[in-house]
Amino acid sequence: MKSLATVGLLILSNTFMTLAWYGHLKFAEWKWFSKLGLVSIVLISWGIALFEYFFQVPANKMGFIGNGGPFTLVQLKVIQEVITLVVFTIFTLIAFKNETLKWNHLVGFVFLILAVYFIFRK
Repeated sequence: MKSLATVGLLILSNTFMTLAWYGHLKFAEWKWFSKLGLVSIVLISWGIALFEYFFQVPANKMGFIGNGGPFTLVQLKVIQEVITLVVFTIFTLIAFKNETLKWNHLVGFVFLILAVYFIFRK
């Protein structure tokens, strides 16, 4: 159960992170948003990123083997990175219609899956 909760929190965390880091590129299409200066955009992104931490920190605390969780620190980091790339890819394909998923991206994902396999191998 802790492993599912950890992964779920990491998915939520990375959803907010992706919005904080890349959402402003899409939000610029909105008339009122496009008039904002860089400082305003950074502050909005920080506000969104705050929610990332509300999920990321508990996920790491709950998931870490040193706190009774199921994952080592390295395993947590690899899970987080894979989730980050999956969330980013979904966001990009939905929000930015000019981006496409190409064969080399799929090959990279296969290597990520292999990385997870090797990291979790006993």
